[in-house]
Amino acid sequence: MEVTFTLGLILLPMLAGPMIYLAQNRGMKTQGVTLIVLAAELALAIGMLRCTGAKVLMPQVCGMGLTFSADGLQVTLCILAALLWMVSGYASREYLHGNQKVHRYDMFLLLTEGAIMGVFLSADLFTTLVCFEMMSIASYPLVIHQGDRTAIRAGGSYLCYAVIGGMVTLMGLFLLWDYFGTLSYDGLSNLPIQLLMSSGIPAVSTTGLYVAGGLTLVAFVAKVCMWPVHTWLPLAHPAAPAPASALLSGIITKAGMFGIFGIGAKLFFHDAAMGRVLLVFSVITMVWGGFQGLCNTNLKATLAYSTMSQIGFILTGVSMQMLLGEHNILAVWGSVLHLVNHAWFKLVLFLVAGVIHHSLGKLELDDLRGYGRKKPLLMFIFLMPALGVSGVPLWNGYISKTLLHESIVEYIAHLGDHGEPVLLYQAAEWLFLLAGGMTVAYMTKLFVCLFIEKNRDEQLQAEYDRTPVHATKGLMRVLTACALVCPVLGMLPHHTLEQIAQYCQGFFMGGHVPEEIHQVHYFALVNLKGAAISLAIGTVLYLFFIRTMVRTKEGYRNCWPEALNLERLVYQPLLFRLLPFVGALCARVLSSLFEWFNALCNRILFWRHDPIVTPPEDGYFAHYRQQVKGVRGYRGQISYGIAFFGTGFVAVIVYLLVSNFVMK
Repeated sequence: MEVTFTLGLILLPMLAGPMIYLAQNRGMKTQGVTLIVLAAELALAIGMLRCTGAKVLMPQVCGMGLTFSADGLQVTLCILAALLWMVSGYASREYLHGNQKVHRYDMFLLLTEGAIMGVFLSADLFTTLVCFEMMSIASYPLVIHQGDRTAIRAGGSYLCYAVIGGMVTLMGLFLLWDYFGTLSYDGLSNLPIQLLMSSGIPAVSTTGLYVAGGLTLVAFVAKVCMWPVHTWLPLAHPAAPAPASALLSGIITKAGMFGIFGIGAKLFFHDAAMGRVLLVFSVITMVWGGFQGLCNTNLKATLAYSTMSQIGFILTGVSMQMLLGEHNILAVWGSVLHLVNHAWFKLVLFLVAGVIHHSLGKLELDDLRGYGRKKPLLMFIFLMPALGVSGVPLWNGYISKTLLHESIVEYIAHLGDHGEPVLLYQAAEWLFLLAGGMTVAYMTKLFVCLFIEKNRDEQLQAEYDRTPVHATKGLMRVLTACALVCPVLGMLPHHTLEQIAQYCQGFFMGGHVPEEIHQVHYFALVNLKGAAISLAIGTVLYLFFIRTMVRTKEGYRNCWPEALNLERLVYQPLLFRLLPFVGALCARVLSSLFEWFNALCNRILFWRHDPIVTPPEDGYFAHYRQQVKGVRGYRGQISYGIAFFGTGFVAVIVYLLVSNFVMK
């Protein structure tokens, strides 16, 4: 049974996707088949509840073999993914109605679902990376589905991060395998602690461990859009169809978070140094995403930056897990629950954005102003996740944010009891509350713009008031049910969210569970105080920043200069100018040396001077020196290329032998 459910979750959508695509290409009607497959996936995911603890091995696949397991966290993520895919797939029927590329969308939608199930069920880092890269490649066509210039550019950025990040992570896995001889999550548990705590371990071993762990994290932190590798996010979300954006933000980013959970909970458990480093980047991600959400005037881009900020909250929980060690249960619960809550928030919010975009074909706030003034049901659907992500009491986001905040407070108290400095962590706590206030402010901005304000064009406002929501009753019922989940979970946390957290906590290290964790009083005055501070900060930011800097008399304007875009300012010049220049320079130097050697051989062996030729110029060097054209030498022959390949191959082998000798 375990093998059937596990492999079924992964292989069913991967096999069904191409078959549906071929059938639709032949003119067969398969509109409902995709939904049937998605429903079957959800049934299999729920069936995994009976397979907790199972392990499935696929030996010899990809060389090292693939290993899958099913513990509480993994099963929860599979059920969450299947739910989001089901709702998104249902919404895409309407959003993409009449689109000629819908059969291609369906195929890659299913391929991506199968790959992400492989990520969530993986039992070792190698399996995680294989399925993770499959997921990234399969989701690329979802980003570029529209096929316009904006979508192609966004897809290029998305794919670039996926490929480069995957290659860097692969280098980290090589190093981890060399250190421990295993990449399984169970095998890595406690090994780094023993390595760091043992006496007589040379410094290079601990340094190498941090290097290996840092390299391994690259692909995952890029997928979760942690600062500064976040620049694909505001490009991909507005370009992709809204149902795909809901998946990108809601669950595909969580595939990267699963890898971070594994490395943080297994490789760097109770490692304060790595925890402090991650905390710095987490806080920057929280605040930067929140600030960009305040400034942006595109509906989906604002929600995208909101995703970045909320990911920062989850990463803060991961860093507190490392810092708190065996007493990390608050951080574990907060991280897991905010992951689940955020996935649900963004599913509903992006699908509402899709309904609006499908009706108007616009995403700029000036164009959308006043659209929902006389649409109470759409207002309710948007308001529920907006209050949740803002951390308002009685909604589910308040519960997870309270746990994360209390984990920071707990660590500050722990340091104070031992007489250690706490200023850094107090600053992190206040920035945590500031980021929560930013969330309140930009969600208020969206709600007021869409449902309270009037459009400056009175005729257009009258048309908005007359026009009903361009969505079927079935989709609106589904969205209403999804929206109601937010307050239900928030009002009954002990019976809902805590049960999920307890079911998932076995994946994380920490051993025993303190008794007091079962007696968290979420609505006590001390816990409500943090939410009140964030709400007050959000009110101030909305009144004195958004209403003055973003919403001006001329309309909504993005007050962040486009010239300061990190991708254009740093990454594109680095990848497309500096690195090609350096590569061309190195190739030119090596070519010149080889030409000199070739000419010398001709002179000695054949006692002759060969004619010279000047090669054409390229974009990196304005002038080449004249070179010898070898008549009897290697130039222009296959041996010329083989010689270069052999030289490089030998150099790599020598480097590996020498480095291995030095390390030992």
